[in-house]
Amino acid sequence: MKIKYKHEIKSNEKLSENKLVEILLKNRQIKKPKEFITPTHPLKIKLTDFGYKRELKKTLKQLEKIKKNNEMIVVYTDYDADGITGGAILWETLYFLGFKTMPYVPHRKKEGYGFSIKGIDNVKKQFNPSLIISVDHGITAKEKITYAKRVGVPIIVTDHHLKPEKLPDDALAIFHIPELSGSGVAYFFAKAIFEHFKRQSTINNQQLTINFQTDYLALASIGSIADLVPLTGPTRSVVKYGLEAFTSIKRAGIKHLIDQAGITGKKITPYEVGFIIAPRINAVGRLEHAIDALRLLCTTNNDQAFNLASRVGETNRERQDMVIKAVEEAKTTIEKEYDYSSSEEGRDESRSSRQARTLKKLPKLIILKNKNWHEGIIGLIASKIAEEYFRPVIIITESDGFLKGSARSIPSFHITNFLRDLKKYLVDVGGHKGAAGFTMEKSKFTTFSATAFKVANKLIKNKDLERVIEADIKIPVSKLNISIAKTLEQLQPFGIGNPKPTFYSEVEILDVKSFGKSSDHLKILVKETSQQSTINNYQLPIELISFGTAKKYSSLIKGQKIIVVYSIEIDRWNGYEKLRGKIVSIL
Repeated sequence: MKIKYKHEIKSNEKLSENKLVEILLKNRQIKKPKEFITPTHPLKIKLTDFGYKRELKKTLKQLEKIKKNNEMIVVYTDYDADGITGGAILWETLYFLGFKTMPYVPHRKKEGYGFSIKGIDNVKKQFNPSLIISVDHGITAKEKITYAKRVGVPIIVTDHHLKPEKLPDDALAIFHIPELSGSGVAYFFAKAIFEHFKRQSTINNQQLTINFQTDYLALASIGSIADLVPLTGPTRSVVKYGLEAFTSIKRAGIKHLIDQAGITGKKITPYEVGFIIAPRINAVGRLEHAIDALRLLCTTNNDQAFNLASRVGETNRERQDMVIKAVEEAKTTIEKEYDYSSSEEGRDESRSSRQARTLKKLPKLIILKNKNWHEGIIGLIASKIAEEYFRPVIIITESDGFLKGSARSIPSFHITNFLRDLKKYLVDVGGHKGAAGFTMEKSKFTTFSATAFKVANKLIKNKDLERVIEADIKIPVSKLNISIAKTLEQLQPFGIGNPKPTFYSEVEILDVKSFGKSSDHLKILVKETSQQSTINNYQLPIELISFGTAKKYSSLIKGQKIIVVYSIEIDRWNGYEKLRGKIVSIL
């Protein structure tokens, strides 16, 4: 592992809050600081701002005809948190505007991701719609959309995923906005429909106006964070104001979901969304049928919302247990295949030591296949293994006579482009730079694997497999204070594309403690190693904490000099404020 930094502040330099913000924004290549810090509210952003004036005109004309004839529209969503939140926004908007409309969520195991022949046939049989509108999928479904047109059902695509070589030109209209999430596209698409049709009916206009200010923004922020869309540009607007909207949201399903998660009254940040709220929504689609997650978000019945939120919580706990077990199985498989230690020394060796040696023997791409792994969790397994061993990972299981694969990657390797280059072995493939999913015939696995290893070995350089932690600024720890921490809060929300600012400091440990029920968390008190002083030749120490790493850093002792990478925050408790750091890594 390497630790780098992008900028250095010397001990004799003067540092103002504004200068620090300027440095950080430059690191992030933000060219319009004022616009970044105070982004345009999503209510002021129009769908046509993304260049879809002609497509919108065609769509509105089609919707006018459908509304006049009281024909059916089906909102066909993806089954993950991004698709479910976007589907809730669009379906409810159409419903409140008086359209005859139904949502449709494909079953992950029975129908698979996005459009399928089976799914389109089911929709036609159940609802016989005059129009299908996709949410968070469709841009790669050229053949399925052509099939839908042939059986008399036009499709409008709203999506954000990576474009294929050939677009679905049989679609009635395509709204593809890669800088947004699927729910973000759905938000602006639905808002454009509302702005057009609100003149025709005033029954639910007030409720929809409030929803686009609060509920729908909050839902779009969940989808954006869950789908790891960079928090820059219009997505930053959606997430910043969407998180603020949680304080005003009255949606029973969200309130019960938050209550079941034990975070009622807590400020909702990308952490609460990404690690607590979104996984619960995702869990339903992973293990059961995601239509229940959509019902949870849309129901107006408080008892139903409570019962659905309870079921979602139980499903999420089941999902967590399944992932823990599968990840352990995956690690054991990797160790057996690539760590051939059979000596007494090898048996006594810790897992961390074995993994360090295993890492040297691993191929540049990891492919694991296990028919017992549930299709709904293979993406989570891939993510955990990629994080553990820092290389692209493909996890494959069996489903309905086919192999289903999910891949996760490292920053320097575009996994979807890689898989598309191997498309002759695949039934279909789609995704982003860092994540992808695909279907494959069983008979193709051996040749696919051999080719994938061979191609990856050429494309991936050894330096790509070295984990690098890059701090924003090297700085004497004494220069950081509560005033600076408060100034940095204006850069929130932090996440993909706008990470929490990190600092690199050379410090001396004044005290080391473990804390928590199981004493598995770490707390160290540090000061900088230089003789530079801050107040009357006395340097104020700073507390740094790290969760779940007490064993990892058990060798730390008082008086030891270390290099630490960390972020800073304000610990607010019982009316008091204290500067605190969160450890990223220690050398």
